[in-house]
Amino acid sequence: QVQLVESGGGLVQAGGSLRLSCAASVRTFSSYDMGWFRQAPGKEREFVAAISWSSGITSYADSVRGRFTISRDNAKSTVYLQMNSLKPEDTAVYYCAAGPGGGSSHRRQMGYDYWGQGTQVTVSS
Repeated sequence: QVQLVESGGGLVQAGGSLRLSCAASVRTFSSYDMGWFRQAPGKEREFVAAISWSSGITSYADSVRGRFTISRDNAKSTVYLQMNSLKPEDTAVYYCAAGPGGGSSHRRQMGYDYWGQGTQVTVSS
């Protein structure tokens, strides 16, 4: 069982930055692919970014590429999402997720077995 706890959300003005963290309670963290998803009010949960177990491969949604950066620290069992140049449309609850390393569905929710409770990000215009 993997428990994931997100932190770092909050209220920020458009153009600002936030850094989300997701701490995992598992000793084999380095063997998991990690992802970030988000869900805005009235919308479906959508893929944001993913990073492979080896940290060698990252993937981003078109809407955040060039503004967001995903990274991980396996020694701390933590994955990060650095969000720059935030826009009001980035407002959502952000969730981190963990899935089997080497999976091929890292852009889809079905590729992940474990989810955090989410952290709210609100970007004001």
